[in-house]
Amino acid sequence: MAYDNSPYGRHDDDATESVGLASAGPSRYLGQTGFRDEPDLHATSAAYQPAGYAAGYGESGSVLDDIFDDPAAGEPGRDRLAVHWVWEVLLLVGVVTLVYLVWQAQPDALRGDSLSLLLTYATGFGLLGIAAGVSLRAGAPNLAIGPVAAAAGAYFALHGDRGVVSPAIFALAVAVLLGLAVAVLVMVFHVPGWAATLAAAAGAVVWLQQQPAQVPVAGEYDPTGQAAFLFALVAAVSILGGLLGTVKPMRRAIGRFRPTADPARRRGGLAALLTGGALVLSMALSVVAGVLLVAGEGGSAQGSAGVNWLEWTVIGLGAALVGGTSAFGRRGGVFGTILAVTALVLFDRYQQEQGWQIALLATAAGLVAAGLVVTRLVETFGRPRPGSELPEPSERWESTAATAGSEPPATSAGGWPSAATDSWSSALPARPVAGTPDPWDDDRWRR
Repeated sequence: MAYDNSPYGRHDDDATESVGLASAGPSRYLGQTGFRDEPDLHATSAAYQPAGYAAGYGESGSVLDDIFDDPAAGEPGRDRLAVHWVWEVLLLVGVVTLVYLVWQAQPDALRGDSLSLLLTYATGFGLLGIAAGVSLRAGAPNLAIGPVAAAAGAYFALHGDRGVVSPAIFALAVAVLLGLAVAVLVMVFHVPGWAATLAAAAGAVVWLQQQPAQVPVAGEYDPTGQAAFLFALVAAVSILGGLLGTVKPMRRAIGRFRPTADPARRRGGLAALLTGGALVLSMALSVVAGVLLVAGEGGSAQGSAGVNWLEWTVIGLGAALVGGTSAFGRRGGVFGTILAVTALVLFDRYQQEQGWQIALLATAAGLVAAGLVVTRLVETFGRPRPGSELPEPSERWESTAATAGSEPPATSAGGWPSAATDSWSSALPARPVAGTPDPWDDDRWRR
C-alpha cells in the first residue's frame, strides 16, 4: 500500500493546526511525504538523569546519614562495639582477680586508710586517663598532662596554706590559657596535637626546674576522707563520656580531626574547634589530678627533682590505651579507662606486697605497650562492616541501574533514543497478503 496517497497526504492547512500542545522546537519529519507537522515534545520534557535521581532519592536514610556525617572522607557505617565489650569484660575479670590476690596477700590493704589511699591514687590516675582519652579521641594526643599535673601539684604545695580552692583555681586558669595557646596552634596551622602539647609540656617542666627539689605541702587538705566519693564521681564521668562516645554523630564529631588520607589535609572548622576544646578540657582535668595526687600523698611534692611529670604522662596514656581508646583517634570504649586505672593501682599494691620492687614508671610503660596492641585490635575489629562503605558519586548510577535491571537508553544528538538501542523494531511491517482488508482504508482516517 502507499502511504503518500492523496487521502493521507499532507495538506497545507495541517502545518498550522494546533494539537493542544505548544510547539517548542522544529517540527519532526518536516517536509517528509506522508507525515504531519507535529511539535517536538522532547524539547519541553526534562532529560532523564539517572545519576541525579540516585543521589536525591535512591539512597537509604542510613547512607544519607553517612553522607552528612563526614562528606569529605572517613568510613561510612556504624563502628562495631563488640570488641570493646569483650575487652572490657576481660578487664573486669582482671580487676576481680587482682582484688582477690591483694586480699590474699594483705587483707588490710583493702580496709580503712589503706583503701582510702588506693582510691585517691585511682581517682588521680583516673583523671589523667580521662584527660588522655579525651585528647586521643579528638585525634590530638596531649603529652602535657603529666607536666601540667606535676606543676599544679607543686603550686598547690607552695600555696596550700591558703586552702585548696584558691591555688586550684589559679592553676586551672593558667592551664586553660596554656590549653588555648596550644589549641590555637593546632587549629590555625593544623599540626599534630602531640607536637604542640610537647612544647607545652616542656614549658611546664621548665617551671618545675625553677622550684626546690622537694616542695613541702603547706596546706592541710586531705582528700582521703572523701576518697570513695571522689572515685565514684570520676568513674561516673569516665563512664558517661564513654557512653556519649558510643553515639555515632557525637563520636564522629569529636574524632573528625583524625586523619583519613593526607594527614596534613585540613579537616574543617568543626574539627578544629572540637579538637581545641578537647585539649583545653584535657589540661583542666590534669590540674585537678595533680592537686589530688599531691594532697593525697601529703609530705612534699616533686619540684626540680623526680620524674612524676613523665610518670603521670605515661600512666594517663597507658590507661586510656589499655581501656580501648584508639591511638589513632575517635574510637573508644565505655568502662575501659576506669577499669584499667583500677587494675594498675591494684597491681602496683600487689607487687609491693610481693616485694618485686617494680617501678611505677616501668609498669606504666608496659601499660602503654599493651595499649598499642589493644589499639590494633580496636582498629581491626571495630571499623564498620565490609560492604557498608558509601559508593563514589560516579558509581551510584551503576548501582541504581543494576537495581532497576537495565541500562539507560543511549541517546542521539537530539536527545531521543538512538536506533541502536531502541526497543521498537526499526523495520517496516510485512506487506499484507493480497485480499486482506487494509486497515488504513477505513473512512475514519479520511479527512
